[in-house]
Amino acid sequence: MDLDVLNMFVIAGGTLAIPILAFVASFLLWPSALIRIYYWYWRRALGMQVRYVNYDDYQFCYSYRGRPGYRPSILMLHGFSAHKDMWLSIVKFLPKNLHLVCVDMPGHEGTTRLALDDYSISGQAKRIHQFVECINLNKRPFHLVGTSMGGNVAGVYAAQYPEDICSLTLICPAGLPSTTDSKFIKQLRELQESERIDRIPLVPSTPEEMADMLKLCSYVSFKVPQQILQGLVDVRIPHNDFYRKLFLEIVSEKSRHSLHENMSKIKVPTQVIWGRQDQVLDVSGANVLSSAIQDCHVYILENCGHSVVLERPRKTANLILEFLALLHSTDNNKKQA
Repeated sequence: MDLDVLNMFVIAGGTLAIPILAFVASFLLWPSALIRIYYWYWRRALGMQVRYVNYDDYQFCYSYRGRPGYRPSILMLHGFSAHKDMWLSIVKFLPKNLHLVCVDMPGHEGTTRLALDDYSISGQAKRIHQFVECINLNKRPFHLVGTSMGGNVAGVYAAQYPEDICSLTLICPAGLPSTTDSKFIKQLRELQESERIDRIPLVPSTPEEMADMLKLCSYVSFKVPQQILQGLVDVRIPHNDFYRKLFLEIVSEKSRHSLHENMSKIKVPTQVIWGRQDQVLDVSGANVLSSAIQDCHVYILENCGHSVVLERPRKTANLILEFLALLHSTDNNKKQA
């Protein structure tokens, strides 16, 4: 082989080796950085743009895609200790001409965190209303989606600001009493009895606790590499004190059953999606909602846990689109009648 050709292969191999080694080093040494890059990549690939907006001295961080059109805009509220990027798995299966907005909930990720702010469910609903007004999202009624804690906030928002929204999707929402205690509720009772309430299963501090949380939230068990578990923990640890404070606030008497206390005031068509095998919030909550909301459509997903958005993103996206199409068709029929 010609020496120049051999040198070319050596140089090419070395050039390829550099990014490969950098990736491996990041995976092993800085897994949290890799997770941030992962979200950045998917936001970019899906066309989601990140923006900031201020209400007085309070900053909201959100991502969006598309522009308001003839179809309702969609605002998505994430759950406890998550962030706007948790919706990317669903965004992937939604049409690009839909106007989507995913906001970081109060105190989460890029949205302002104030020590003395009101993090009760009603307090969070007020903050979300401030955000909606900042970006003029309520210029026309929009479709509101919320999951878990975000579902609790979404339901209260629908009750308190009925003129803002045209329809509602609640995905395994918190804020409801249930006839059956979930595995998570049983764990909380045990922690309260042993006076170890600071060891909240949804606030992991080690890779092992993170693995346990993933098992609790997901029906399908999957093997997550130790480095990824460590990265997920590293991202959360700086915020764990806030998460503990927030959790104690949303399970307090003021917020624990906020959705239940407000559900009779929800007058817009409502869709409820729940995983049959939810171990965090028992699926019986779906019946509670359907008995109180007049125009309520319930969908129970088999072989699915609490993390509906991550476990069944395509199905969830399709259900939301079918629900919106049904409402659009109903509206057209009324106009023609």
